[in-house]
Amino acid sequence: MLFVSITEIEAAINFWRSKSPSQGESLILCPEASALAKPYALLILQGAQRVAVDHLDAQALSAWQLYMQHLNKTL
Repeated sequence: MLFVSITEIEAAINFWRSKSPSQGESLILCPEASALAKPYALLILQGAQRVAVDHLDAQALSAWQLYMQHLNKTL
């Protein structure tokens, strides 16, 4: 896959949030959801619908790949 859609990133964020809900009074996201929130926010601000996988930083890419591995196991 060369691109990740905004919808797919949102699904991955929701997956990570369900695995590790926000904690504390400040409701801090888990590291994986936080890493994916950055490209998600940029897509919203830019009005874009997808991002190239090679534009994800190392943390976001790792969170995305782990999410995809989980999806492939459940199919």
